Amino acid sequence: MSVALFTYPPNALFGRIIPKSKIYEHAAPNAALKALFVLQVEQMVWQYKLATETINLPTVAAVPEIQIFNISLKTPELDEAVLRCIDQAIPLPIFFQLTYGEKIQIKAAYKRPSETDSSRWVTDCYFATEWQAIDSERQPLPLALDLGALYELMLRPLLPIPPRAGETIKLHMERLTQIRVKQSEYRKIAASLHKERQFNRKVALNSQLKTLQIALDKLQHSE
Repeated sequence: MSVALFTYPPNALFGRIIPKSKIYEHAAPNAALKALFVLQVEQMVWQYKLATETINLPTVAAVPEIQIFNISLKTPELDEAVLRCIDQAIPLPIFFQLTYGEKIQIKAAYKRPSETDSSRWVTDCYFATEWQAIDSERQPLPLALDLGALYELMLRPLLPIPPRAGETIKLHMERLTQIRVKQSEYRKIAASLHKERQFNRKVALNSQLKTLQIALDKLQHSE
């Protein structure tokens, strides 16, 4: 079975085509972003709505519903600004099923109400599966006690490293953010080292890289 590729209950089927204009109304993208929608997106369908009335799970404050969007692509690449625009327009957690030709990819960001303003939603960075055959075998939805737990169980398979024992989704995401920051810093220092000619400076940069690698190894460790 394909990880993060789920079978959704018939009761959750929504199946409504979303005109690009509706996204524009709620997110107000600039002309360049609208051009990306036109260039890259063939069709958007609000395919499933996972909610109390459709799958009989209670809500939690941070996850009143979970949406599944199908996006048919004109190109093999989709700029993440397009997804971020859709997420901005619809203040609910969304999983995107991207299709191109005979391939499918699942993509989503950890999305939650702002801690300082519950009317605003925060969208973290995006994570995705590899492209796989569109007819790949799907797995049943994970068993969960509420929509919040279901959301976490659907999101975790997309993340590049597993959670630590007892690690909440929030702490897991914070650790991933720290990893991305340190990886970016590592790449910059490595690039500087490659260009550096002075021996003393090379030694200092090498020392910084070793320190960063130790920190990365610790962050990436699952225990």
